[in-house]
Amino acid sequence: MNTDEHADAESKSCGSCEHGHDATSLPRNALVITSGTLLTLGLLLGWFGIGPAGVQMICFAIATVAGGLLVVPAAWGALKKLRLDMNMLMTVAVTGAWLVGEGAEGAAVVFLFALSELLESWSVGRARRAIAALLKLTPQTAMVRGEGGAFNEKPVTEVAVGAEISVRSGSSVPLDGEVMTGDSAVNQAPITGESVPVEKKPGDPVFAGTINGEGSLMVRVTKAASDSTLARIIKLVEEAEEQKAPTQRFVDKFAAIYTPAVFVVALLVALLPPLLTSAAWSEWTYRALVLLVIACPCALVIATPVSIVSGLTALARRGVLIKGGAHLEAVGKLRALAVDKTGTITQGRPQVTGVIPVSDLNEGEVLRRAAAIDAYSEHPLAQAVVAAAKSKNISWSESSQYQSVTGRGATAVIAGHPHFIGNHKMAHELGLCSPEIEARLNEIESKGQSLAILGHTPHEGCAGAILGILAIGDTMRAEAPEALRLIHAAGVRKVVMLSGDNQRTVDAIARQAGIDEAYGDLMPEQKIEHIRRLMAEHQYVGMIGDGVNDAPALALASVGIAMGAIGSDTAIETADMALMKDDLTRVAEAIALGRRTLRIIQFNVAFALVIKAVFLILAFTGHTSLWLAILADTGATLLVIVNSLRLLRGGDTSVRDIQ
Repeated sequence: MNTDEHADAESKSCGSCEHGHDATSLPRNALVITSGTLLTLGLLLGWFGIGPAGVQMICFAIATVAGGLLVVPAAWGALKKLRLDMNMLMTVAVTGAWLVGEGAEGAAVVFLFALSELLESWSVGRARRAIAALLKLTPQTAMVRGEGGAFNEKPVTEVAVGAEISVRSGSSVPLDGEVMTGDSAVNQAPITGESVPVEKKPGDPVFAGTINGEGSLMVRVTKAASDSTLARIIKLVEEAEEQKAPTQRFVDKFAAIYTPAVFVVALLVALLPPLLTSAAWSEWTYRALVLLVIACPCALVIATPVSIVSGLTALARRGVLIKGGAHLEAVGKLRALAVDKTGTITQGRPQVTGVIPVSDLNEGEVLRRAAAIDAYSEHPLAQAVVAAAKSKNISWSESSQYQSVTGRGATAVIAGHPHFIGNHKMAHELGLCSPEIEARLNEIESKGQSLAILGHTPHEGCAGAILGILAIGDTMRAEAPEALRLIHAAGVRKVVMLSGDNQRTVDAIARQAGIDEAYGDLMPEQKIEHIRRLMAEHQYVGMIGDGVNDAPALALASVGIAMGAIGSDTAIETADMALMKDDLTRVAEAIALGRRTLRIIQFNVAFALVIKAVFLILAFTGHTSLWLAILADTGATLLVIVNSLRLLRGGDTSVRDIQ
């Protein structure tokens, strides 16, 4: 795609601001330059009295035609659809200016309008090219190992999943894959925004577009080029940019009513004073033309989309994906935040810290039976039990009739006898908690640790019994307390922890992290109830979860946030906001940038409306001209664009800016 085609495609995203540029195959830059050059030449000839007046008019006429080629086709298209837009406003104003003998002003109007339209296209294009530039980080070819062990250079689009590729030191990784051999530090900043390279060893994933350090890596390809993490990010950002924010939808609706209304008012201004009084037709026709020009809503219409695209791009550069303008505005309005415990506030890598036999079984047997049940589960606590058994070289026979009990644990049959492993609530509901057991459980939970209780399930001929208790600890993220302080500083009034873990553990973690409220022992449907309560109190509520277990709560919240999405296609697809790196401070930065985006949009809209109001009054009273009207409109548009593009520097925003 060449530059003009790229800009054409971009300009179509500006809502109601339909550019006449899109309706011509002629070079836009050349037409605007021609129009501006001939307008300047005609003005200079007139100011210095050089040559006959006819030469000046020829310059103004050609300048009008050159600029008009970018406006009139769009105006004609709108007229055929019986729709009045800003291109129609400009076309009528320019035509009227020539009819009343103001050719110089007509040429100036069409040139400055065409220039402002071109700048709008460029501004959106600049914001989009900032994220599209990531594509350049990905090599177009890869060194693929052949059957004989020799390496051949192939286009990345032809490299199959499972192929083995070589990534030399200092080069970019061409495709997503898994390290087979070699050790190196890889710069993942293009995807995660991390400033420090990440050490990679065999078994670790690498991603297209990241930059290899000093070591050499052999990588097995795990995804095709079109399905790489980077390609998916760019695709999702592009889709997000197409979605209109609420403010933009409001402005579009406003412009749809406003523009026809301006035509009616301008017509009344041109007709009523001469008909009702002895006022000169030419004077009031001129005032009506000035009204048409100053009333052009281009600055108003461009106020939101450039800000939204710039904000989305700035966040994407820092490894934060937001699925569109509506979600970006919602992030900027967040007043409460709900967080899951495991994997969000804690590391999400729990470890068994103690095994307490309660029966005549020893620690090894308790761990063996627990692992036989938990081997079927993907839950982090279950995986911690399995990992502990493996670390002690404990083997186990497969259990049968495994069944997960939501929010409680699981049951299975071991050696013909039904067993269970679960939380405090599960043991209590089975009627197996004695005062002695309760005391041990309370001691573990008071330390902020989770627990898994192994026992015989009560059934016919067996009252059931607790066989052992496994204490499981999950270290809190080092950045969690500071991140939560920054989230509060960014304007979030309340942070609430919602967890399925026991209340004592949840309370202990919440106290350490600085969380306002903590609720444990929650089932998925109970988390939804808490989200509804928070939304009733604060209206805009975010939820940070894993994108799978917390799916209902994530869907209900104003903004669903997934962490660690770099390794999860599901999280990227399902969350409203996805953090490519497990770093809670990015949430505070996203909220701060969302608020900044909202402030800039509000300022842009207010500024555009005030400028319009002032010059409309001047137009009615006859204290302005077509020159001043178009300069005011173009100036307002330029200021709105420049103000919006400041958000691109949001990629340099750090936690210092929130404090």
